[in-house]
Amino acid sequence: MEKRTFSVRKLHLINRAMMAAELGVQDSPRLDEFETLYRQHPLVLKIINRHGEISNSLLSILSLRGVRCWLISKKSAYLFTDIETLRIWGRQQSFFSGEEEILVRCLQYFLYNYGKRDYEMSSEKYMFHFGGPTRVMGILNVTPDSFFDGDRYSDVRYAVDRGLEMESQGADIIDIGGESTRPGSLPVSESEELARVVPVIEGLVNEVQIPISVDTYKAPVAEAAIQAGATIINDISGLQFDPHMAEVALHYGVPVVVMHIKGTPKDMQINPKYDNLMDELFLYFEDRLFAVEQAGIPRERVIIDPGVGFGKRMWDNYEILQRLPELRALGAPILVGPSRKSFIGKALDLPVSERLEGTAAAVAASVLGGTHIVRVHDVREMLRVVQIADLVAGNVILKEEDFSE
Repeated sequence: MEKRTFSVRKLHLINRAMMAAELGVQDSPRLDEFETLYRQHPLVLKIINRHGEISNSLLSILSLRGVRCWLISKKSAYLFTDIETLRIWGRQQSFFSGEEEILVRCLQYFLYNYGKRDYEMSSEKYMFHFGGPTRVMGILNVTPDSFFDGDRYSDVRYAVDRGLEMESQGADIIDIGGESTRPGSLPVSESEELARVVPVIEGLVNEVQIPISVDTYKAPVAEAAIQAGATIINDISGLQFDPHMAEVALHYGVPVVVMHIKGTPKDMQINPKYDNLMDELFLYFEDRLFAVEQAGIPRERVIIDPGVGFGKRMWDNYEILQRLPELRALGAPILVGPSRKSFIGKALDLPVSERLEGTAAAVAASVLGGTHIVRVHDVREMLRVVQIADLVAGNVILKEEDFSE
């Protein structure tokens, strides 16, 4: 098992402003040329050599094969091509050699992942299928300082009742968290988090028919939660804050959500900066997926979360939603959690209590962008949004008889 030499993804740039941001230029002949090429070619790829520079000889060979190439830096380039060309190269792979052969293999891996929508993963109790209707993960914060719920569900009885209500409203997963990770929040002790989370899981596990996820970055909390009945680990740190988290996930054979975060909840919103947001996200997830596999966890058990609101400037969150299809090339189900977050509040100048409609728009955009799971507070309302967005996206196909009276 080794890291791929070339990182490959399909750019998803829906207007000139996004193209300018990707190129890092404003109006210029270069932008004009890029826009023309982008609109002429059905497949515009960005490749990054993770182990060194992209050689001029490689670009020359690609050009001779009919692919227009733009060198962006010593390590990255754009390829303007089409899917059929890549498929032909795949069938002719034995005729390639050296750096070109390595790139062709990476391009075939990209094609396989990008064309994939359906994923299955299992735990001891559940078989998870992602790829048809978008799944709704209900947020159940059992903390006294959640940015939206506050201490509404810090009492075990109220928390269990809310979990039951979420299931009745159509939630596919209940995500239980015992530590607030809102911007500026401080960590709580392991014992405190356990005292908050475990009783709620124990109170729900025999009452609901849907999976329970534990939202934690502490391995002992994850282990106790799994022993109590949780079947998914949702780790905001991408299994990095606690070096033993991967061991727990491997031992119990549960799916894990690997999220992108810049910094920690305490400092993540203090002037976060990116040279190229999507480059950083994509390379981060490639590294984390590699690390997870190195730890023995099958890639088929990993869900990725771009971390909306976690170490992102306001406009970064919108760029993630705009360019979400680019993450498909990673070959893992995608989770997005935009619910009532500040990037919505700042755009609308509204407090957290009045961000339902903004959340609905972000959820719809996530579904249309290819996400497999949306993590939300308002299960009933957002399920309705998801159901319509799924129809628009083609995730669910209605037959004529479905409309008959």
